[in-house]
Amino acid sequence: MQIGQLTTQIILMFGLMLIGVLINKCHLMHAQTANDLTNILLYVVSPCLIIGAFEQPFSGSRMHQFLLAALGTFVWYLIVTLLARLIFGHLHDPNLRRITQYGSIYSNAGFMGIPLISALFGSTGVFYAVVALAGFNLFSWTLGVRLFHTPATHQARQVLLNPNIIAIVVGLLLFLSGWHLPGTLNHIVTAVGSVNTPLSMIVIGNSLAQITFSKQMLNPWLGLTLLFRNLVFPLLGAGLLTLLGVSGIAYTTTLIMIACPVAGVVVLFTLQIHADAAPAIAVMSLSTLLSLLTIPLVVALAT
Repeated sequence: MQIGQLTTQIILMFGLMLIGVLINKCHLMHAQTANDLTNILLYVVSPCLIIGAFEQPFSGSRMHQFLLAALGTFVWYLIVTLLARLIFGHLHDPNLRRITQYGSIYSNAGFMGIPLISALFGSTGVFYAVVALAGFNLFSWTLGVRLFHTPATHQARQVLLNPNIIAIVVGLLLFLSGWHLPGTLNHIVTAVGSVNTPLSMIVIGNSLAQITFSKQMLNPWLGLTLLFRNLVFPLLGAGLLTLLGVSGIAYTTTLIMIACPVAGVVVLFTLQIHADAAPAIAVMSLSTLLSLLTIPLVVALAT
């Protein structure tokens, strides 16, 4: 894949985000509408896209790369979790300590990564991208959410009942068994999954339109968080994937997924514990804007 192709696709996605911004400024989307669309994306559209990605013939080499990418993703999360704690765990402000650790580790793999991979590589790319998506959900709802002191029972329920995890399990069963969805049902799943990219970008753009710039964005620790999330940790992942022998589309898709900007759920976790969400909003929005440059840069340096 050429870097120009990746850059062009990211620009197109930012164009879709701009539509979301305009929709917000024209008061065509209210808070409840945005929440409803987010739920539709999470519980309906994304699972359909994932299941559709597994609708392909079984291949031993494809499964080999899938498992190597899974191993690389698992080890990468353990390493960056430890590094984030060493770098940001000493901060005296507990709110800033939580946000910088979570923000530096977890990327917006679902709402930005999957649409980008789908647009670049189609169902073959999404097949490998679900590895990083599963890793995000597994670690975010266990080690990640522990930063915000959410009860363990809630963590386990969020992991087991996450619709994307369920879709990955269903998809793997289809892939390994060689069984395919009936024609009409397959067309429905494909049609629903096809709206993932434009709808995700519009929802993200709508959220960015509500951001107001403040002094919080000038905090040096947030700047360091952006450096590690957008550049350092993804490049670390590239080295690890190369060491394990991950190659081809599996390598590129996994790399792009972990190079995506800060996960927006950091804002939700901060709000749930009634803490100041301004730093979370700042790091999430700035990371998203910077990703226009940093994702192509990471891929260029890593390939």
